[in-house]
Amino acid sequence: MAPDSVVVYASDHPAAAEFDAAQPFPVVRHPTRTLLPTLPARRRVARVLRAHECESVWFGAAAPLGLMAASLRAAGARRLVATTHGHEVGWAALPGARAALRRIADGCDVITYLGEYTRSRLSPLVAGRAELARLTPGVDVAVFDPDIDSGPVRDRYGLGRRPCVVCVSRLVPRKGQDVLIDALARVRRSIPDVTLLIVGSGPYRERLERRAERRGVRGHVIFTGAVPNSQLPEHFAAGDVFAMPCRTRRRGLDVEGLGIVYLEASAVGLPVIAGNSGGAPDAVREGETGYVVDGRDAV
Repeated sequence: MAPDSVVVYASDHPAAAEFDAAQPFPVVRHPTRTLLPTLPARRRVARVLRAHECESVWFGAAAPLGLMAASLRAAGARRLVATTHGHEVGWAALPGARAALRRIADGCDVITYLGEYTRSRLSPLVAGRAELARLTPGVDVAVFDPDIDSGPVRDRYGLGRRPCVVCVSRLVPRKGQDVLIDALARVRRSIPDVTLLIVGSGPYRERLERRAERRGVRGHVIFTGAVPNSQLPEHFAAGDVFAMPCRTRRRGLDVEGLGIVYLEASAVGLPVIAGNSGGAPDAVREGETGYVVDGRDAV
């Protein structure tokens, strides 16, 4: 879409003003760090919609932002689209949240889904209320490329020529970094110099570090912390294998929607090991780009 045909309404954050000034389209900031479909938020968004004479609305997160749909249609929106990411699958499993998803579907024209797993969970609630359309994320192959020079990153972390398993992800229990640490102890029996490069930040880091200590592999696990998006391709390329053995938790409420990191790793040319949670298998061509495994089994 042409920049002069787009208006973005988003939550606020400390660096917003500098970022917004560099965009070719107007960005209107909500006065809080989190945007929720509260009555004041609905009124603010409706005013922006009318002021800019917008005819279409795209919700970046169907749940919960799609709950604004009825208000925005009343304010003049003719077409409303909502994107699902994966957490909506958890909503579909809870009675109260299921009712909210039906309201979102009643207010929207189209709800997108990542893959077959997400579609199968949403369809019973959405069918007949809104159109379901598959919209999988793409990877910029000019950025994620097999010819990326991994030398600087390998030098930074002292990897040298050692074999390296890389995991790029938030550090949370669902992503399975703990199982990678357990598996590393076993892999080192056959490949003594193998290293695990864990890229990302999150609340699970301290527990992972303690686990590596207990397994006797702390010196072979490198935690990079948060890495700027612009440096992610080089970090992927520093690995010989990409692994994120995600697993479904909390009786299906905490599930992987797809896992774009698998696609990014494939674009860099790495074989991929993915967990069997939710839509993650959709991101792997079994036996061709990688393998899907039980994300709870280190063996």
